[in-house]
Amino acid sequence: MQSTESITQAVQTSPWEKGYNNYGPYLKQKYPGQRVFKVIVDGGFTCPNRDGSKGYGGCTYCNVDSFTPSPTRDNPGIKEQVIAGVERARKGNKADKFIIYFQPNTNTYAPTHYLKAMYDEALSYYTEDIVGLSVGTRPDCIDPEKIALLESYTDRFDVDIEMGMESIYNDTLAQINRGCNHDDLISALKMLENSKLDVCVHTIFGFPWETHDQMLAYAHEINRHPQIKFTKLHHLHIVEGSVMGVKYKREPFKLFTLDEYANFLCDFLPLLRPDVIIQRLFGLSDLDLLIAPNWQLKKSEIQYYIDQKILERGVIQGSQYKSL
Repeated sequence: MQSTESITQAVQTSPWEKGYNNYGPYLKQKYPGQRVFKVIVDGGFTCPNRDGSKGYGGCTYCNVDSFTPSPTRDNPGIKEQVIAGVERARKGNKADKFIIYFQPNTNTYAPTHYLKAMYDEALSYYTEDIVGLSVGTRPDCIDPEKIALLESYTDRFDVDIEMGMESIYNDTLAQINRGCNHDDLISALKMLENSKLDVCVHTIFGFPWETHDQMLAYAHEINRHPQIKFTKLHHLHIVEGSVMGVKYKREPFKLFTLDEYANFLCDFLPLLRPDVIIQRLFGLSDLDLLIAPNWQLKKSEIQYYIDQKILERGVIQGSQYKSL
């Protein structure tokens, strides 16, 4: 454990204002003078544990509508979604450049020629202003042919592939009906070892049967894969339309309070490799779908609370990281 003096010195010499390697400053440095926003596109994909290929019902925590903005759900066509998303970001956020983000469901779960047609269409609008392609998927829906397709865009765009790690424990993955195991993620990361793609992994903290130390171990698993450039850290939230939602209403179980989650992140971040760029520290669903935990705060207020806790505790990402 670091001494108070060494922590203070680390805070003073940290290159990050917030004590962690944040996605916002990364984008500002990469695109100086430009405001870059992601435009979410729903390609109408499903998942192998929804369509019967591996199971039915999807992951027990999941209702895809809970993380898909309603304007995206209201515009079924790719063209309409891109145009609406770009114009909304320009007017509401004064955005200059855009990353096309295929987010809902599994966006590599289709034949490669079909994926190419869909990606090509989404990237064919606002060609002067689109700078990136981000594709959310599952580790068991990655193969060399699809990796090669995504790599074919890297001469024109920044391209990242985002995979749900969720938990590193196969028992948890089985309990949440994930339909894949941790070995599938390891196999996908192996295929991406020398890839031109940027790799992002998504985690969920707070499954009630996982202990504090078990969740901290996620950091060590991320650390041992140098191809992981980005991560999204989420707390477990319970939404309407999910299996967990039904169970929670019948018999509520322990979930993070905001203070507990902020303190957990303060324990987690020092263990995480300092070069890993954090795209999110928490996730939110639409309030009309959220069952729990409802922290009664806006997104910006939650972000401020967590950032203040990190500063108060003198946390520096990677300060306890030890390379292998």
